[in-house]
Amino acid sequence: MKLKILDSNFSVVKFPPTETIPLWALNTDVISITRTDEELSIVCPSESLPMNEAFMDVENGWKCIKVEGVLDFSLTGILASLANPLAKNKISIFAISTFNTDYLLVKSHSIEKAQVVLENEGHIFSEI
Repeated sequence: MKLKILDSNFSVVKFPPTETIPLWALNTDVISITRTDEELSIVCPSESLPMNEAFMDVENGWKCIKVEGVLDFSLTGILASLANPLAKNKISIFAISTFNTDYLLVKSHSIEKAQVVLENEGHIFSEI
């Protein structure tokens, strides 16, 4: 599988479930917004976060690995082929899936190790 590490550092922000989606969250190229009955979660580049806003919870320090290309819905095991070797090497992930592809967030301090682990599994990283 061909992978790419995105340039930005990412943050995961948690809000109460009834919170309105903030406008700052909509002004970025890469964003994931998920609302459940328990929370509103926003994943975005860290530089998108306003400096003067207090957040309920924020987890900073993530890098994002993108699976390049469009994945067919009939494909199986895509996330498992990435997540399992990382888990075996004690690298935690935060996974996001879209209509087209999958993204894995890995803590910044583990990104180089994650790349080595995934390359050893036969995955190919494109140049940034």
